[in-house]
Amino acid sequence: MPVSVLRGERVTLRPIEAGDLDALAAIIREPSVARWWDESDQPDLLRENLLMGGDAWAIEVSGELAGWLGFTEETDAQYRHVGLDISLSERFQGQGLGPDALRTAIRWFASERGHHRFTIDPNAGNEPAIRAYSAVGFKPVGVMRRAELIDGEWTDGLLMDLLIDELT
Repeated sequence: MPVSVLRGERVTLRPIEAGDLDALAAIIREPSVARWWDESDQPDLLRENLLMGGDAWAIEVSGELAGWLGFTEETDAQYRHVGLDISLSERFQGQGLGPDALRTAIRWFASERGHHRFTIDPNAGNEPAIRAYSAVGFKPVGVMRRAELIDGEWTDGLLMDLLIDELT
């Protein structure tokens, strides 16, 4: 099912277009973003992963491409939930735009697709991301030990989740 155009308080989420891929790849190569993306130096793999088979949005702010929001949707009735991932250009970080984008997507998944639970799994060392996700209402579930290879070292991940009635 294709994603819709969604409008938040300050962001617009829209389907990714072929013309967005170079600009999105440039965002992923920015130092504060690339650290968390293993394929940031592999252009073809990165472009494919950004598309996520249609399960991703481009994030715009005032008509300017600001980042990317991807999702995995579990539709099995027994395990329904949505896993989210987000990356913002350095120029747009620290302004509340990531939380706005996440809230916008979460509200849409709850109202249009009936989801009640959401997950996100930042690297445990990514404190700015953890603060942003906490501002939306995500709560730590647990640490996934040595879950992600960063700069040749196995690092911990933090699994966080949110129930729709906890959205702030």
